[in-house]
Amino acid sequence: MTIIKGYKRPDGSVGIRNHVLLMPTVICSNQVVNRIGQQVSGTVAIPHQHGCSQVGKDKERTHQVLVGMGKNPNVGAVLIISLGCEVMNAEQIRDEIMETGKPVIWLDIQDEGGTIKTIQKGIEAAKELVKQVQDGQRVDIDLSELIVGVKCGGSDATSGLCSNPALGKASDLLVAENGTIVMGETTEIIGAEHILAEKAVSAEVHHKLYDCIRNFEMEIDRMGVDMRGGNPSPGNIEGGLSTIEEKSLGCISKAGSSSLKGVVEYAEPIKGKGFYFMDSPGNDIECVSGMAAAGVHLVCFTTGVGTPTGNPIIPVIKITGNERTAKRMEDNIDIDTSAVLQGKETLEQAGKRIFDEIVSVASGSLTKAEVLGHQEFSINRIGISL
Repeated sequence: MTIIKGYKRPDGSVGIRNHVLLMPTVICSNQVVNRIGQQVSGTVAIPHQHGCSQVGKDKERTHQVLVGMGKNPNVGAVLIISLGCEVMNAEQIRDEIMETGKPVIWLDIQDEGGTIKTIQKGIEAAKELVKQVQDGQRVDIDLSELIVGVKCGGSDATSGLCSNPALGKASDLLVAENGTIVMGETTEIIGAEHILAEKAVSAEVHHKLYDCIRNFEMEIDRMGVDMRGGNPSPGNIEGGLSTIEEKSLGCISKAGSSSLKGVVEYAEPIKGKGFYFMDSPGNDIECVSGMAAAGVHLVCFTTGVGTPTGNPIIPVIKITGNERTAKRMEDNIDIDTSAVLQGKETLEQAGKRIFDEIVSVASGSLTKAEVLGHQEFSINRIGISL
């Protein structure tokens, strides 16, 4: 049994970070949130483009992501800033986050009397929340509590040969300890979905995975476009990938050999153990944000040509199988697995190094993305603006 050092929350969940989250309910609150964040250390902000002129499932998705970010166990307290006339219901968002038992404060710009008054009051509120969470102490937590997202971006020929299968070995080690793996990127499994479907534990899960592919392809047809204009991306092709299928076969190896326990919607909470698939875009920032909103603790992110992607509330471990990328982007890459391609290391050994890094980061070690302050956040949108 492997032990990590984390934070126990009032609702019984455990976190590996202890952030105070500054949350705008709508794009109109971003500036106020950013100014508060600039004045209060120990806070992280999630400015975004949405929260108004949205209806139906599109509105529900934004609501779910905001609530999920607030509920994520890596967050110790939340300051919500609303405008007052948006479609997001700030009071409902506050109440749902408060179900976790963590401190939540809500300020409304129109009620407070404008930008300056809200910033002044927000700074005091954020300081008080930071004071409350900084008393939290790390305690021993069983690794089985950990939920790890597996993601790839900026893939090249080394990704499918080396970094993705090495991450798959790490995924197997985590699942063997009763931990949980979440893989997203519906666009990145097209052409290899039959291999994942064979791993499904039930006919229902099997059919749900195919539904994800079918719905995405119907949406592409409705738009009258060819996804090959963007996938593989120009960077993928330059890196040696020639087809969607070739890219997908490398992508799916990140999850290892585990059975597929379930398929969830974008940002839907992960409630079981083992391997889960999230119906999400391949877009790096939107996919990682959806994982964070689903309760994922950290993400292992493989890359061939290199990317600096991070997240405000969950650590992102960057892994490459490309020796040149590891040297060229040393500031961004946490783990170099290129020794596998040189015959100096096995996939199992590289996977064990990734697993050890997961344990270390879960216990408090910072990733390169955290050190550099990469806090990219974006909500996947499915509807039109009114």
